[in-house]
Amino acid sequence: MYVYHEGYTARLLPNGKAGIPRYAPARVKRAIAAANRIVGRPYRWGGGHGKHESAGYDCSGSVAYVLREAGMLKKGVEPTSGYFLRWGRPGFGKWITVYAKRGHVFALIAGLRFDTTGSGAGVGPRWYTASRGAGGFYVRRIPGY
Repeated sequence: MYVYHEGYTARLLPNGKAGIPRYAPARVKRAIAAANRIVGRPYRWGGGHGKHESAGYDCSGSVAYVLREAGMLKKGVEPTSGYFLRWGRPGFGKWITVYAKRGHVFALIAGLRFDTTGSGAGVGPRWYTASRGAGGFYVRRIPGY
């Protein structure tokens, strides 16, 4: 369930982008700003792989884009959803949590879900206040975030 906390939780704006929480660490602010840049682009299988900037993104391409921009993923790494099964450390992050399983990955960033699937399959990178089932997903984080 999405609960907004002023200054600590991202807010979904009317334009579909996320408002950046005032008290978020710089890396988290960069992650949200990066996600906002690709929100609304179409779903493209393989999008974001091989080219950091792409006309469309798949799930792992969009999460990788955000994490690269935040300095949490090395440039040149081209991860598939399976890569994120071992990314970071196990467990929930304070600011950023990545949910991964073979075939799909999404992130929870400052309380909002950043995902390429919402009400329908393959809509492209978007922010959501609604949670989704996490059964079968590995939960990963970067310590301190």
